[in-house]
Amino acid sequence: MCHGDQSHPPAPPGAAGAVADEAELRLTSADGTRFLAYQAVPERPTGRGVVLLPDVRGLHRFYRDLARRFAEAGVTAVALDYYGRTADVDERGPDFDGFAHVVRLRPEQTGADVTAAVDHLLSLGVAAPFTVGFCVGGAISWAQSALESRLAGAVGFYGRPSECADLVPSMRAPVLVLAAGADMLTSEDEARAFKATLALAGVPYEFHLYADAPHSFFDGALPDQAANAADAWDRVLGFLDREGAA
Repeated sequence: MCHGDQSHPPAPPGAAGAVADEAELRLTSADGTRFLAYQAVPERPTGRGVVLLPDVRGLHRFYRDLARRFAEAGVTAVALDYYGRTADVDERGPDFDGFAHVVRLRPEQTGADVTAAVDHLLSLGVAAPFTVGFCVGGAISWAQSALESRLAGAVGFYGRPSECADLVPSMRAPVLVLAAGADMLTSEDEARAFKATLALAGVPYEFHLYADAPHSFFDGALPDQAANAADAWDRVLGFLDREGAA
């Protein structure tokens, strides 16, 4: 199960910083596709920026709220929607059938959309861009380590390694893998095999498996996962700080 309408992003650690700007966007990919995005810009930016890659439903409220959470932590964020080529409406409510659209995604098209989002981050003064993805977006994020040369790193929460396995030999940007041990979509064995594959290929990576965590554990609506979510925030922000300074 991906993030639903009752989900909300957990708060990042520390006192929330001010958000200078939030806005709906239309970005344009290299093939001329205009797609929906959402930006949140901190009042005191750190120079780090993230392209947020959503779950199968695309750009819904959870990811707008998450962009704001990143901005509260000093990280400029742009969350994008995958379905500018296939959906004739912008609303990604509970009735939106993301599965009917996700099967039509093509890596080169999604990669072009990420490139447009990175371009936008750089135009906002970001010095170190990253991708951060969830569920289907987790694997899309890891894939960008091979596809988008300007990235400082690629973060994926509970993604399916099989969806980016063919790109591992070409991955260059450091990768952070945050896996859920009780995930119904990706087994612990699959997650650990991905770790071994990254190591064998010489990809710089960090890996953490949350043994008791279900798919989509990064959710403020799940009080029993609060400790895991807090730890994940620490790992993501630490990764951004380390790799963004490299």
